[in-house]
Amino acid sequence: MTDIAQHLPQIVAAYLVYLAAVLSPGPAVMAIVSTSIAEGRRSGLAMAAGVFAGSFTWAMAASIGLAALLTHYAGVLQVVKIAGGLYLLYLAYKALRSASRPDAAMPLATADAVPVRSLKRTFLLGYAIHLTNPKAIFAWVAIISLGLPQGASTAAVALIVGGCLLTGLTVFTSYALLFSTGPAYRAYRSARRGIDATMGVLFAAAGIKLLTTRI
Repeated sequence: MTDIAQHLPQIVAAYLVYLAAVLSPGPAVMAIVSTSIAEGRRSGLAMAAGVFAGSFTWAMAASIGLAALLTHYAGVLQVVKIAGGLYLLYLAYKALRSASRPDAAMPLATADAVPVRSLKRTFLLGYAIHLTNPKAIFAWVAIISLGLPQGASTAAVALIVGGCLLTGLTVFTSYALLFSTGPAYRAYRSARRGIDATMGVLFAAAGIKLLTTRI
């Protein structure tokens, strides 16, 4: 307890860094929002769960030092970066193709409509999006480095990792619940093609940036 109290300012700073990162409109957030408004609450929550699982994976890796070790192996991280970039470009293609369809081609649905793909597939999609994003690796390495000094106790590690994960779960599921409401769905229906086109451009920009940014 003394160890936690002694390093409380660093732990709070790490929480704030993670909160800013998880609230920023990156590929994971865009995927949750677009899935929720287009396919309903269940699919949105499945996507959010997949993104959270990806975050959990990197959190565990960072807490035992694997993520920090990975950053020293540029070849492995480069493969992850390329895979993530190509996958984001694929999502951009899907969104832009959807935007090209006339509204009459879009089946009528409600916010709780039957998903167009299985919940398992949606979960794995969210997991892949977050797992192949090197920014998630660096974010967790930074959080662990910022919030925990060398030789910190297990309790301190559990506090910072658990707190950040709980924050992430809350934010991700809140996005899914908020954007799967009736008003959000009706707004999406009325502006579907523009929203899909915007999502496609954002996914493409994120993919290109991921492919061209030096690690």
